[in-house]
Amino acid sequence: MSDSNTAVEDSPFLGHLFELRDRLLRSVLVIIVLMVPLFYFANDLFTFVAEPMLRSLPEGSQMIATGVASPFLTPFKLSIVAAIFIAVPYLLHQVWSFISPGLYSHERSLVVPLLVSSTVLFYCGIAFAYFVVLPLVFAFFTAVTPEGVNFLPDISQYLDFMLKMLLAFGVAFEVPIATILLCWTGMTTPDKLASKRAYVVVGAFIIGMLLTPPDIISQTLMAIPMWLLFEIGVFFSRRIVSRKRQRQAEEDREFEENSIMPDEAVAAEVAETETTDASVSSFVAEDITSEDANDLDEPFVEMSDEDMDAELDKMDDEDEDDEKPDDSDDDTPPAKS
Repeated sequence: MSDSNTAVEDSPFLGHLFELRDRLLRSVLVIIVLMVPLFYFANDLFTFVAEPMLRSLPEGSQMIATGVASPFLTPFKLSIVAAIFIAVPYLLHQVWSFISPGLYSHERSLVVPLLVSSTVLFYCGIAFAYFVVLPLVFAFFTAVTPEGVNFLPDISQYLDFMLKMLLAFGVAFEVPIATILLCWTGMTTPDKLASKRAYVVVGAFIIGMLLTPPDIISQTLMAIPMWLLFEIGVFFSRRIVSRKRQRQAEEDREFEENSIMPDEAVAAEVAETETTDASVSSFVAEDITSEDANDLDEPFVEMSDEDMDAELDKMDDEDEDDEKPDDSDDDTPPAKS
């Protein structure tokens, strides 16, 4: 055990992996704990989910189950998905706890409101799809049913369609969060997003066409809220970016104030530099003799080749004289005759 703890401490990457594993296990455990009581009420839960379709069916019609195991598997699947939807706040909390150590303090102050607002928007999207969009869509499907066709939807196919719609609208309502994150990270600016408003409107209708059934009602009911949420995201992005620029300007101003010396210190340093330069100049002036000064005043005259040779010969003669031994310094007594 001690060896494994030492290995984790020595390797930060392994520590992050173990932490990710623990948080994933906690998330799965919470989903299982929520799923157990939901499975006990699975049939009642399915009745609540099927209410928009049941209200739209003709009088005397009902839903059917074509699969052998559909009466059991469909409510069981619904209980699992419902447990995941209910556990979204806890799942987001686990994600936040995992990434928060790597964020700055001002980033942490912004991430918490984003997580809370993203959770609220997700549930708002689901509620909007359940109470507004799906009743209109099912009423439209029932109205366009050809004469002589008995409209009896299968419970398994209905649940798949229902979950797809709920998830699509829940994700579509996250447009403000995506817009704010794009501007916050510097990938784009609110002005650039506002200038592309026409493309955003067209893209919202295309996304509505891909994520909803092939009818104009559901497509429009998804595209218009996405466009409005985009405008809300641009509005809040302007405020967040403006606040970020103000904070950056304050930090730059504090850095300049801390890095620049006061006026008194600057004046003292300038005076000390001038004193040092004056001392060096006086020392150099005293070191130069009058003879050297006269030599410096004489103009420089270039020597000819003959004068150069004569000067070199003179220097060689002086060197030879210096190398000759001095007789006065010889202490050797003279030889006897």
